[in-house]
Amino acid sequence: MLDAAIERFCRAIDVLIAAALAVMVVLVFGNVVLRYVFNSGIAVSEEVSRWLFVWLCFMGAIAALKDGGHLGTDMLVARLPLAGRKVCAVLGHALMLYVTWLFLDGSWQQARINLDVEAPVTGAPVAVFYASGVIFSACAGVLLLLQLLRVLSGRVSESDLVMVKESEEQAELEALQAELARSEAQPAGGPSGARP
Repeated sequence: MLDAAIERFCRAIDVLIAAALAVMVVLVFGNVVLRYVFNSGIAVSEEVSRWLFVWLCFMGAIAALKDGGHLGTDMLVARLPLAGRKVCAVLGHALMLYVTWLFLDGSWQQARINLDVEAPVTGAPVAVFYASGVIFSACAGVLLLLQLLRVLSGRVSESDLVMVKESEEQAELEALQAELARSEAQPAGGPSGARP
């Protein structure tokens, strides 16, 4: 039930990201055409596009956090036994929650400070810009807490304890190495060991 709600929320975020990207393209491309063809422009284009880009990045970071798509390294954790992986997962989540709290606190303070400050072109409160950090931190904090509770309750598979993969190429290389090791382990005469 909770997983389905999170999945729907992330799909809604994907739709918002696509909408923000579409608005950015229209504003920037329209502004370029208006400047070079008609010697005019859309005054709010640059400011709104910049704000949309910041919101787009933070919304994408929420979706990436849910899917484990952020940068990381698994060189050490992938080689640890199960207990070591669990300890690393708990420590990693605790550190991420602490950094998320710091980010939330700073974004909240900036949003409050800039609530009465107007943007130069649109006149909108600059707090809208910093609110992206507040929303990201709140969503990321909830996702990280849920992931931490899954690790602590043992409802996570052994492969999911390695939170990131270094690269797709690394996974392909490891699969090829495993296949090569299997083929070298077979007797020279094939699977049955019989020589022709």
